[in-house]
Amino acid sequence: MSISKGVALITGSAQGIGRAIALRLAKDGFDVALNDVLSKREQLRTVAEDINKLGRKTCLAMADVTDEEQVRAMVDDVAKELGGLDVMVANAGIFEGLQPIVSTELDVWERVMAVNARGTFLCYKHAAAQMIKQGRGGRLIAASSFLGKAATPSVCAYAASKFAIRGLTQTAALELGRYGITANSYAPGFIQTQMSESYSRFRNDLYACLASSSGRRQPEEVAGVVSYLASKEAQFVTGEHLAAFHSALQISIDGGRLLS
Repeated sequence: MSISKGVALITGSAQGIGRAIALRLAKDGFDVALNDVLSKREQLRTVAEDINKLGRKTCLAMADVTDEEQVRAMVDDVAKELGGLDVMVANAGIFEGLQPIVSTELDVWERVMAVNARGTFLCYKHAAAQMIKQGRGGRLIAASSFLGKAATPSVCAYAASKFAIRGLTQTAALELGRYGITANSYAPGFIQTQMSESYSRFRNDLYACLASSSGRRQPEEVAGVVSYLASKEAQFVTGEHLAAFHSALQISIDGGRLLS
């Protein structure tokens, strides 16, 4: 086994983008802690087996990211088992379907905001505390979305949660730079995952293009963006929102959307 580049913790890593990120960071030389909800333990074990085959250490870190005590314990347990925490990837997120604002139930809004926004906040909070204690810097990386830069109709809760992640990430970058900790978000577009299937009811030209098989990107492509943010080469990149979506979608500096 080669010398580890550090320890990475990826939330929501049982499948899709989270799984791809976990495998990519293991290939990059990180020991990897895998998180998801209890119902996905068996899927996580499969991912752990794949990581072990790559010659890296791994552990399961079951926790609900909306629960502060569970997140606190998760970070503590990972640090004890793998020797610290250097990269936190707050990837866990949910999408509750397409609904206009006037039809969106409060419980839907609260579920989406709890997982996507509060979950990211708690992961940042407790990972940053661990990194500060270690005194060796670190990387906070979160899953935003192209909908966190320019919203669309019928996704009010999801878009709001992803805009929140951008603001949280910029604040974290400003506060934590003095400790050698960077904070950045990545913005997937239509990625070939189970979650992206929920967008299939969009029918205008832009989404027809993006949701087509040629417009969709693979989880491994997003993992490449995260790999860069976790790398030595990105040590001075912070407060950024890196796009990982189809070239047909152009988003201007002020957030307006253009169809090329």
